[in-house]
Amino acid sequence: MTALAEQFRHGVEHALTSLSHGWHELRARTSGALTRFRHDDAASPDAAGPLDGLAGWGLMAADVVVDDKRVVVRLEAPGMSSEDLNIDVQRDRLIVSGEKRVDQESVAGSYRTLQCAYGSFRREVALPQPVDARRAKASYRDGVLRVDMPRAEPGGGRRIAVRSA
Repeated sequence: MTALAEQFRHGVEHALTSLSHGWHELRARTSGALTRFRHDDAASPDAAGPLDGLAGWGLMAADVVVDDKRVVVRLEAPGMSSEDLNIDVQRDRLIVSGEKRVDQESVAGSYRTLQCAYGSFRREVALPQPVDARRAKASYRDGVLRVDMPRAEPGGGRRIAVRSA
């Protein structure tokens, strides 16, 4: 192999390694916000219709705010109704799942672009503090889900007095 060909091969390998590293870094940084929407046959309005070929990924951005008394999570979920959302707290995670349905429209013409994700989804948000899930409250307004969770009492232990027998 000539020196020029060897330099070219080395340059291509370096570029591919750099590109691969960049994609892994992007995926790691956005993995919490990227949500996979799955199309179940029963949930899909048309098994061989307008949903075919669409990418099933959507961005469900979340804000997590912690103060002295509570943890508040705000999750963007536009185009849904409160009945389509299920919320669970498991250990140190808030889990929001549900289904985003397609509104069927009759559109005249031959060109149509669909860029929104539809189907069932599951989004997990890491909670930075322990919370009291039994006293959590959720509301949904203008496409934003807000989950307000009181912080759990720290420690959870108590002092036991020792008496002489």
